[in-house]
Amino acid sequence: MSLCFATASGVKALALSAFTLAWTHSVAKVEWQEDWRVTPAGLELMQARVKGTGPGMEPPPEARLVDGWFQWRPQRPPMHEVVLGNSGAAGEWRLCHDGKCRTLSEIVGHPIGANVTTMSICEQQEK
Repeated sequence: MSLCFATASGVKALALSAFTLAWTHSVAKVEWQEDWRVTPAGLELMQARVKGTGPGMEPPPEARLVDGWFQWRPQRPPMHEVVLGNSGAAGEWRLCHDGKCRTLSEIVGHPIGANVTTMSICEQQEK
């Protein structure tokens, strides 16, 4: 299975089964991370963590403080796609895998800018 990022100028596929999506909140300037898995049922959010709190980013009651991060396991079904917006006010989304993080612009090979990127499981054609 592969993970696809669709932008206005094309699609980029990555062969991976697990990754971390990271970003900085545009107002509070606080780091946020989510661990995802690519599964046959869809994109599955395994864990979320935030380095602090701020307006609109309060961790849920079940979150636990571990090494300076509020961590919890969101209870939501796998998703077919996730739409990533970019206001341009806080830097880019970063995808981390195997100890290395890259911005979405680095992954797709061109500047993303303040545009929407759709993250999904790549549709594979049957042979």
